[in-house]
Amino acid sequence: MRVPKEKSDATRERLITVAREHFTQQGYAAAATEEIVQQAGVTRGALYHHFGSKQGLFRAVLEAVHSEVGRRVVAAAEAAGDPWQALVTGSAAFLEVATAPDVRRIMLLDGPSVLGWSAWRELDARYSMKELRDHLETLKEAGILRPVSTDALTCLLSGAMNEVALWIAEQPDPTLALSDTMAVLKVMMDGLRVRTNRKTGS
Repeated sequence: MRVPKEKSDATRERLITVAREHFTQQGYAAAATEEIVQQAGVTRGALYHHFGSKQGLFRAVLEAVHSEVGRRVVAAAEAAGDPWQALVTGSAAFLEVATAPDVRRIMLLDGPSVLGWSAWRELDARYSMKELRDHLETLKEAGILRPVSTDALTCLLSGAMNEVALWIAEQPDPTLALSDTMAVLKVMMDGLRVRTNRKTGS
């Protein structure tokens, strides 16, 4: 008997939601699929039908996390007053969300080791890095950003922010660490900005 698409989609989303909790609290290696399916109220067969394996389930969870992070960064950037401020605000939003326990554990710690660097980077490039690259290219075309390699700068900023997000989360006072990080990031970014003679926005 064919399962209705709505029911199938609901089962898939429920497994992702429950698995996200387990992967966050226990880490990928310690999370048990039997506990996940029991809490989700489905069979082990449903997990394998939708995801193929525990690793396949983790990839789906990681993709959901990447997508969520990307949406929050874009929303913050779009609310900024100008294109340059959008870069700064978007970077701050990324660092804030990346230090959340679930994002830190799933996206930054377990993601590269479970899927391998290439597969993890492909997801990162599809979401966070793509938005960052597009915005940097827009800034460069507008004459706001110095004419440097967009690809190199994207990798440099993305890698630095991933690393510093891990550092922030481990500090005794993450709020202070985030503030210190943004102060440094603004100094770095200021060196990439084309200076103008205008008194405002220069």
